[in-house]
Amino acid sequence: MNENPAGPRGLESETVAAPEANRAATAILEGRGLVKHYDDGDVEALRGVSLAIGEGEFVAITGPSGCGKTTLLQLLGGLDRPTGGEVLFRGHPLAAIDLDAYHARQVGFVFQSFHLLPTLTSVENVQVPMFEGPWPRRGRAPRAVSLLAEVGLPHRNAHRPGQLSVGERQRVAIARALANDPTLLLADEPTGNLDSKSQDEILRLLADLRHRRGLTLVIVTHSPEVAAAADRRIAMKDGQIT
Repeated sequence: MNENPAGPRGLESETVAAPEANRAATAILEGRGLVKHYDDGDVEALRGVSLAIGEGEFVAITGPSGCGKTTLLQLLGGLDRPTGGEVLFRGHPLAAIDLDAYHARQVGFVFQSFHLLPTLTSVENVQVPMFEGPWPRRGRAPRAVSLLAEVGLPHRNAHRPGQLSVGERQRVAIARALANDPTLLLADEPTGNLDSKSQDEILRLLADLRHRRGLTLVIVTHSPEVAAAADRRIAMKDGQIT
């Protein structure tokens, strides 16, 4: 694991080691001895992964396809349960907390394929997570409009996904991920379907949101540019951190 002294906006910089023990002391997320098996134990997606992610940190998880990085992100987000080991959020095991509340109040997810509902407008898509959040019905649409403006889409409120560019769809997906003011933003290949110009724009947007909102940002990526922009890169291979 390496630390990037240039911060989240640098694209090329020398890396230096950072003590994991210091990071664990202020960790918002921890994985301890994470193991994940599929197909009745025939596939070992994770093999004893331990890590700590500090509050407010921007971490990129990298590695070849099939190395376990998406599985790790899903465990950190509570979308799946480990076969062995545990995930902790602010020192509390996810196995012992209300996962519905964790998903609704603490975590925002951004996916490579956006997962927008095709029949809903941008404003309506952004409101979807609010049904599980603290926002009153009357305040949901104005909040969605505000979030779309925050991600640079004030002119696309009434457009459906099929009427948007690929980059615009990802901006709507990011606005939706922010709907309930999460403390964690977990993104799985958020620039994977984008051209280089759109990738740079989305990367700058995510870094800016992280700073302004005080988010902890964890991105799974194949992109060297995205990985280099993070505070720290976690490289994986064969279900383990290298």
